[in-house]
Amino acid sequence: MPEMRVAFDPDGTVDLQKAFGSPRKEVWLEIGFGGGEHVSAQASKHPDVGYLASEVFIEGIAKCLSDIDEMALTNVRIWDEDARILIDGMPDQSVDRLFILFPDPWPKKRHQKRRIVQPDFLDAVARIMKPGAQLRFATDVRSYADEALVKFIAHPAFEWQAQKADDWRTPPADHVRTRYETKNLGDIAPVFYDFLRRPS
Repeated sequence: MPEMRVAFDPDGTVDLQKAFGSPRKEVWLEIGFGGGEHVSAQASKHPDVGYLASEVFIEGIAKCLSDIDEMALTNVRIWDEDARILIDGMPDQSVDRLFILFPDPWPKKRHQKRRIVQPDFLDAVARIMKPGAQLRFATDVRSYADEALVKFIAHPAFEWQAQKADDWRTPPADHVRTRYETKNLGDIAPVFYDFLRRPS
């Protein structure tokens, strides 16, 4: 883990070139990677991409590190604290793609203010995304699907890419199913929302 962990410079910023040891064609960020299946699969398919993966639960981090080791991946770096700390330290317009797949839905009404998709969070990720960068959000909880879509659409930085219902009902061609997703714990079939970061 010490070799894979994202390091901050003394001034509290993240030097992405230094983090990966060499320049990368693109930088992707996944927030809340669970067991890491999506991380390792995408990083393996795209070895020229620098893949930042954020998760706070040690079991998921251990599983992801095991996959990284077995697959000999050199393009993944792990962040094991709150993703917002990492985001705040990253340079403006440094991310080409961002994934938020099946985040904690906080299903109890009194806890739903803890859901990660909030206006201030969208402000933060919009800052680090390049114009034209893609953000994918997925959930299998109806109330979160509805709430998140409203917040994304209301935010001036994001443009929803859907043209028809199948665009959010059908998993995208490059989607990698995770262990969580196969458990079918939500109250709806998974929905996938793809957004583009509008030019500033």
